[in-house]
Amino acid sequence: MTLATDAIVEKGRSETGPEISLATPGDFFALLKPRVMSLVVFTALTGLMLAPSHPHPVIAVISIVAIAVGAGAAGCLNMWWDADIDALMSRTRNRPIPAGRMTREAALGFGLVMATGSVITLGLAANWVAASLLAFTIFFYITIYSMWLKRSTPQNIVIGGAAGALPPVIGCAVATGQVTLDAAIMFAIIFLWTPPHSWALALFRSDDYARAKVPMLPVAAGRRATRAQILVYTLLLVPVALGPTVFGFGGLGYGLVALLMGAGMLQLALKLHRQRDEKAADLAAKRLFGFSILYLTTLFGVLLLERIVALVLAQGEW
Repeated sequence: MTLATDAIVEKGRSETGPEISLATPGDFFALLKPRVMSLVVFTALTGLMLAPSHPHPVIAVISIVAIAVGAGAAGCLNMWWDADIDALMSRTRNRPIPAGRMTREAALGFGLVMATGSVITLGLAANWVAASLLAFTIFFYITIYSMWLKRSTPQNIVIGGAAGALPPVIGCAVATGQVTLDAAIMFAIIFLWTPPHSWALALFRSDDYARAKVPMLPVAAGRRATRAQILVYTLLLVPVALGPTVFGFGGLGYGLVALLMGAGMLQLALKLHRQRDEKAADLAAKRLFGFSILYLTTLFGVLLLERIVALVLAQGEW
């Protein structure tokens, strides 16, 4: 154990030896990474709604809840594994485990129960293809990304981003029992969006990652190389994001929004790439990070809205 981890464990112990949990319901909720979970639910719902067929509404609701719980389980298990790193970073040191309000063992048990329950529930309610994809997503995020890639390579977020890109594929599989071209395109959009989004955050939080010895790209390759890579991935993302319109499951309205939002994303990436003053670069990175959230939310929101309008006009085929 590291000294940081020892301190975390000792905070949860009384003077006489037994461990005492100071966790509140809010701490357990924080373990689920609710912001990340909400994005997972949103993109999974979009994947489900854009599928060529739909399950019964009750099955759909149960499935989305199971996906949400699975996403929360992944976040919880990530916090269990990364407690030593979180204790060293200003952004994460107040999380329940490094702050000493919860033991790692409690978080591990909570995460495993949720992960198992979510996969079994999704398999029984929908189908085992969707359940297998959810299980793979949780496994990939914890073992491949958290345990291996995050601490070993500056490409951690590129490869590990596959886990965050799978929710719309799972949502589609809930409805169809298979992976469709539409789902694959939505996967590609999130996959290419993840590096510029995450590296923008890493730029203005690079001191945190350096302190924790996490080889994020700004730490391992430098800030200039990171800005260049953000621009490269943004250039790849913008045309791929037009895929829904090109392949017919997004309308012209979506195409127009994707063009406008893509232009905004590209403009911010270019501005960041050209910055030479570090303070100005950090500000540009913060702006890009904030806009990237709006970008992805808007794209999937328009796709979802178009499908809802189409269903209403078709007199509620679902």
